Amino acid sequence: MEKLRVTLLQTEILWESIDENLLRYTEKIKDIQNTDLIILPEMFSTGFTMEPSPVAEKESGKAVQWMIKMATSKEIALTGSLVIEENGNYYNRLFFIFPDGNYTTYDKKHLFSLAKEHANYSAGSEKISIDYKGFKICPLICYDLRFPVWARNVEEYDVLIFVANWPDKRVKAWDALLKARSIENMCYTIGVNRVGTDGNDIFYSGHSAVYDVLGDKISAQFLETECIKTITLDKKSMVEARNNLGFLRDRDEFSLK
Repeated sequence: MEKLRVTLLQTEILWESIDENLLRYTEKIKDIQNTDLIILPEMFSTGFTMEPSPVAEKESGKAVQWMIKMATSKEIALTGSLVIEENGNYYNRLFFIFPDGNYTTYDKKHLFSLAKEHANYSAGSEKISIDYKGFKICPLICYDLRFPVWARNVEEYDVLIFVANWPDKRVKAWDALLKARSIENMCYTIGVNRVGTDGNDIFYSGHSAVYDVLGDKISAQFLETECIKTITLDKKSMVEARNNLGFLRDRDEFSLK
């Protein structure tokens, strides 16, 4: 497949209100047509809470089951991160649900110490690469965006995704780093951020975006309010740019520990 239709959901998140958030997402998703992948923000069912115990779910919990239901009923892939409890530990875990209901997960590697995320959650240690409709996708979470070595395209991925709760006070860094990751990795880079104010009175202004392999924004400017947009990624043009310029052939070789 040469094209991938991706839908970005830039939404408000009701603070620690799983049932209400899932109902709101259901209403938003039901009318989305002609897409292959829907991307939700980080901790989309709760907001970026540092009190995981009251809201954490198992992988068998309602939010994951809701994701599976949405993906299978719409025959699309669906991704976003949730607060998950496993063996007494809490994780900021991204789920990538395939149209048949199977899924793969990624645990956030870089925990946001400024907000004490490292004191409340356990860090992941493995990147993942997902093959979907002819595209290789690398999904990461929010603060991972600040660490270019972790994001480096050593897996030959085509699409780099960041789901986020990135505050407005540092949104200039969000804009700059998304563009930088696309340029240095010669890939499509997608950032999906939330909007609104959370339970800690932190304001989020969105700025969700899609950049091409040269760092050009291919999505129209998102408003700083709730917004849904579908973008088509063209693999042929990406491969041609890579072959013509050859920048990835000159990258350093290394292994992450």
